[in-house]
Amino acid sequence: MAIKITDECINCGACEAECPNNAIYEGGMEWRFGDGTSLKGSLVSPSGASFDAKAPQEPVSFDLYYIVTDKCTECVGFHETPQCAEVCPVDCCVPDEENVESKEALESKKGFLHFD
Repeated sequence: MAIKITDECINCGACEAECPNNAIYEGGMEWRFGDGTSLKGSLVSPSGASFDAKAPQEPVSFDLYYIVTDKCTECVGFHETPQCAEVCPVDCCVPDEENVESKEALESKKGFLHFD
C-alpha cells in the first residue's frame, strides 16, 4: 500500500528529501508526474489516470506535506523500508489503508516511474 501523511504532520519537511520517487510535496505546492522520475510526454499511470508528465497537478493538501499515491512505491526497489516513515520525527507517515498494493504492484510502479 502507499504511504500517507496524517494531520499530526508538523511540516518539518524531513520526509521530502528522502523520497526516491519525488512523491512528497509541501502543502499547497503543485506536483508533476515527471518530477524525479523518467516519465516524459503523455502517459497513463498504473491507476489508469491519463496525464502529461510535465503538466502541473492540483495539490493533494494545502496545509500539510502530502504523498502522491500514484508515485509512492513505499521505497520498494530502493530501500528495505519507507524512508519517509524512518525519518519522520512524529511518526505521521503511515500506511494508507485506502491504497493497498502488493509488493509486485509496487515493483511494477517503480519500473513505470524509473525506466532506463
